[in-house]
Amino acid sequence: MASERKTHRALTVVGLILSLAMAALESTVVATAMPTVIGDLGGIHQYAWVTTAYLLTSSVLVPICGKLSDIYGRKPVMLVGIVVFLIGSIASGAAQSMPQLIAFRALQGAGAGAMQPMAMTISGDIFDLNERARIQGVFGAAWGLFGITGPMLGGLIVHYFSWRWVFYINIPFGIASIALVASAFHERIDRRRHELDFLGAGLLSAGVVALLLATGRLGGAMTVFASIAAVALFAAFLAVERRAPEPMLPLPLFRRPVMLISNVAGAILGGAMMGTITFVPLFVQGVLRGTPTDAGSAIAPMLIGWPVASAIGGRLIPRVGFRPLIWVGLGVTAAAGLALAIGGAHDTPLMLRATTLVFGVGMGLSNVALLIAVQSSVAWDQRGIATASTMFSRLLGGVVAVGVMGGVLTAQLAKDPSIPADAASRMLTAEGAQGLDPLILQHLGEALTSGLTTVFWIIAAMGLIGFVVALWFPHVPLQTADDKAVAPTSSPSRGLPL
Repeated sequence: MASERKTHRALTVVGLILSLAMAALESTVVATAMPTVIGDLGGIHQYAWVTTAYLLTSSVLVPICGKLSDIYGRKPVMLVGIVVFLIGSIASGAAQSMPQLIAFRALQGAGAGAMQPMAMTISGDIFDLNERARIQGVFGAAWGLFGITGPMLGGLIVHYFSWRWVFYINIPFGIASIALVASAFHERIDRRRHELDFLGAGLLSAGVVALLLATGRLGGAMTVFASIAAVALFAAFLAVERRAPEPMLPLPLFRRPVMLISNVAGAILGGAMMGTITFVPLFVQGVLRGTPTDAGSAIAPMLIGWPVASAIGGRLIPRVGFRPLIWVGLGVTAAAGLALAIGGAHDTPLMLRATTLVFGVGMGLSNVALLIAVQSSVAWDQRGIATASTMFSRLLGGVVAVGVMGGVLTAQLAKDPSIPADAASRMLTAEGAQGLDPLILQHLGEALTSGLTTVFWIIAAMGLIGFVVALWFPHVPLQTADDKAVAPTSSPSRGLPL
């Protein structure tokens, strides 16, 4: 029987790492290629939507998939997520217009909404607290490897082939991950009847969409209508969750200070992180007139500092606990945000790399501690939704922040009537820039500088607020009764060397 088969932890971890590799590559390769994509397909006013669509579906699906994994198991949710992610990647590579790319990125994000939280949840299931902290170092090293190679690979692909191949490179990683997880990871599930919270899931999804519309379009009737709709939908969602037999998000979980503070801090920092990843490459190409490779290398240090700090933090947790790492990490992140904002138009590529490196170090220290603290505070049958809720908060923060920042940038470009609608898109390619009037290029550069400087100050403010919120993070014992709960998986046939 499948339930009696033993989990091979080493092969399972390799499969999880490959799935995370796809996410790491998406963070840098796509960001590197986006200015070139805009130059090819046009539509700079839709620039933020390529990222926002991905974050939107990811954030909606994360809690839903987390709950489904607590009911039906991690494995089927993980495998379906990888398949959907691959379909979205192939379709994104074949997109012929910006609306198509946005739609296919949304499909890709739906797969990520299942794939990413499951990787973290499965690692929480098959390792105890001490091993769990150390395995983050393994995941961090893998993320760092692909984070380092991502910008370089993205620049080479865009230069020598086509931006479409930044999506197609996910195919071999996805196929290998499916094969390993399907064959190596096994779990026993409590087979009983469940009442799925379809109404709660629908209200949550609609509420997130309304919130995106409210924050992504500054001013006008759409903002007012979407804001009212978002408040009403989230209020209805909370009312449904209080009465649902098996709620999508168990509200009693958030009465625990560790869950509440982790989710609030995660939302704020998720916004700062996604804002940095999305708009620093645009700053490099649009303001500093760098190449796609320069744009990718500007955020690559973040994806190096993050895993290195995560690995170090994971090993420090058993010695110093959770709170010191969270406080130090968020303090460093806030300092990096301020450096980005104060530098503004005077930043050089070298200074940007240094700033994003520090930003990544802070995020790595704080996030590993927040995630393991949450996983250690709940039993197996709530670990899926608890892990997913922290990722949901981070993604939702990213959705809102990127929408607001994109709106700020669009509004700034619209202030100068002398700038043609397609000028910013043309500016991002060497051929297009050569065809623009020098005076228009000057005005466009000034508008981009002003808009992106405002965006960087928003990032700085979010970093400071996140640090203040984290000061209330409670003391969490390193070994709680819930953490000792045994996950319903058979014992591993072979341990993973740590």
